[in-house]
Amino acid sequence: MSTQTTLDTQLVVIGAGPGGYTAAFRAADLGLNTMLVERYPSLGGVCLNVGCIPSKALLHATGIADEVSALGELGIWEPSARPQINLDGLRTWKDGVVKRLGGGIQQLAKQRKVTVLTGAARFVSRNELEIVGETTQRLRFKHAVVAAGSSAATIPNLPDDPRIIDSTGALALTDVPKRMLVIGGGIIGLEMATVYHALGSAITVVEMLDSLVPGCDADLVRPLQQRLRKTYEGIYLSTRVREVRPTPEGLEVFFEGDKAPASAVYDKVLVAVGRRPNGHKLNLAAAGVAVNEAGYVPVDRFQRTNIDHIYAVGDITSQPMLAHKAAAEGRVAAEVIAGQRSALDALVIPSVAYTTPEIAWVGLSETAAKSKDMDIRVGKFPFVASGRALTMGNTDGFTKIVIDNATQRIVGAGIVGSHAGELIAELALAIELGADAEDVALTIHPHPSLSESVALAAAVLEGTITDLYLPRRK
Repeated sequence: MSTQTTLDTQLVVIGAGPGGYTAAFRAADLGLNTMLVERYPSLGGVCLNVGCIPSKALLHATGIADEVSALGELGIWEPSARPQINLDGLRTWKDGVVKRLGGGIQQLAKQRKVTVLTGAARFVSRNELEIVGETTQRLRFKHAVVAAGSSAATIPNLPDDPRIIDSTGALALTDVPKRMLVIGGGIIGLEMATVYHALGSAITVVEMLDSLVPGCDADLVRPLQQRLRKTYEGIYLSTRVREVRPTPEGLEVFFEGDKAPASAVYDKVLVAVGRRPNGHKLNLAAAGVAVNEAGYVPVDRFQRTNIDHIYAVGDITSQPMLAHKAAAEGRVAAEVIAGQRSALDALVIPSVAYTTPEIAWVGLSETAAKSKDMDIRVGKFPFVASGRALTMGNTDGFTKIVIDNATQRIVGAGIVGSHAGELIAELALAIELGADAEDVALTIHPHPSLSESVALAAAVLEGTITDLYLPRRK
């Protein structure tokens, strides 16, 4: 491995995920000489290559299969009929989606004249990186944006066995296990469980906390949990995996907890217990950049670290670890470096679990508001009263809006049901614009549509609802 001549740039961005490529492209648009360093051959980071995009591709495809199966309930299909899924074809289609988007990012970099370097970056000083790839290069920079993301977390004492996989292994879709254990009842674990259940696996989910989708209001999770209890082999909360023993027949798993099940044998075990920031993997100490014990790099509202010319964005800075948060931070960092007046001023960041049904939430949750002793009111509109939901055959769920009685403004919202991830954006905008329930209730929504549920939940708060009968408040 040879060492090339040292390179120079105004700005280097480390990591080509949504936060990194957004920072690099915005900086280039603002006239900065920009280099983008990515350790893997494909741009797009975890989200594009082994995260958001391939998982949603699989969720979409397997969701169609579920919808076809459900046609029996409408009397237009044999109830026992189910599409036969071609696993190779599904994998090829999923990989094609990823390749197309990755190629698009490569083209955008080329159009903006952003130089892409492939290799693993580490700091050697406050203004210099070492990049180890096919060759080892030195790169001097005036400014840097660290967008190195996160890695899948694991649990201790697991055996080294190819049948134990993380989300990346699950997305590879090498086979469909007859029985699968998912360790972790958060968004990643439940989305993968949704895919593999649709493909034919018998699913068991174990979660160490007392609720699925930790951090989400219990009433939003309840419709999903009720559905999964009917369709999965088991849902075990407040339960830990104590030991996994490989055997020729499968992986024998032992549990612990007050309601822990007996040991059982699974063909595969998916470990989906969250992600850990990569702050300790870049030798940031050589640049004097502070990294906390957990691996996060603290930043201010301008995305600056404690070293003025070094910035950080995305998973490596803080929760929530979401692509849209990273992209917003990347844009801010680039604009600040280019001398513009910019700062991260997002009141809310929406979250979505693309399960069946979907769950989406934004702003202050009802649970969090009550824990702060806030004076709030909550308005709910159930999908069972929605004409559009009835025509779709998907009436599980509701839309709810949380308002602060002191200001009458909307401070939070949650939706569980079909297309919740699309619907939540309206409520995110309402919060950002300082809207109150009346603003939303008086906005005419199309009929019949799921979006009506947003206006009707606001009408519940206003006491003007006509699609439900609610006793008049005294």
